[in-house]
Amino acid sequence: MRFFDRLAERIDAVDSVVSVGLDPDPDRLPESVADADLPRFQFNRRIIDATHEHAACYKPNAAFYEGPDGWAALEETIAYAHGKGVPVLLDAKRGDIGNTARQYASALDPDGLDADAITVNPYLGRDSLEPFLQREDNGVFVLGRTSNPGGADLQDLELATGEPLYERVAALADLWNDNDNVGLVVGATNLDELQSIREAVPDLPFLVPGVGAQGGDAEAAVEHGLVEWDGPEASGLDVGLVNSSRGIIFAGEEARGDADAYFGAAGQAARQLAARLEQFR
Repeated sequence: MRFFDRLAERIDAVDSVVSVGLDPDPDRLPESVADADLPRFQFNRRIIDATHEHAACYKPNAAFYEGPDGWAALEETIAYAHGKGVPVLLDAKRGDIGNTARQYASALDPDGLDADAITVNPYLGRDSLEPFLQREDNGVFVLGRTSNPGGADLQDLELATGEPLYERVAALADLWNDNDNVGLVVGATNLDELQSIREAVPDLPFLVPGVGAQGGDAEAAVEHGLVEWDGPEASGLDVGLVNSSRGIIFAGEEARGDADAYFGAAGQAARQLAARLEQFR
């Protein structure tokens, strides 16, 4: 099955659009895993055990897997999430030219990291994304309007046509969607922008960050982030993701010495966010 068909079925099965960001900051790991072999994987394993019943997807950020044993921890994390039946979106924000882009895209290979989807940076143009776009069975989330304040430095620039740059990027992402595998990253921290992008591209699924620690609008994230999927194997189901990372995985940080309490808090945070979002579907 193609990624968005699988994602739509997962969302339907667990009644959740929550993407859990797996960003295991080594300085914030609880005592129970900090000294273990592959501590980042051991942390993720416990988070996945606690949250998988409420997770539509897991989103590990590649930056947190740099350094010794990092890539091995990421590979183990993806395999473990798949074992729980949950797809994995690698947040790597790739985008480069020629052979470099093809190598980056190998993270989606079954004999590579085997991620189901990936985030990409469109600012080098379509040719830099072609190795990702050609993979019909994998999802490709194009950075559109990010949730960080500094995103406005470039993304809000007005073009000669009068439109902001982020709207042109959204239109290009829609144009590049030849294989029905393209989504768009749109932050939840600006309601007007989220709404305007949805109006411009009514059919693209969104990955909406910023609802957790960044305080984005949960209702708007659901209203504008989801679309009714018209795929060959999951027609008529909702598809789209609302991500929370720190708000879930570090929800129990005050109990770093008590593993059960620590990871139990993550499970509770995922369950509460799923229920909060469900009321707007």
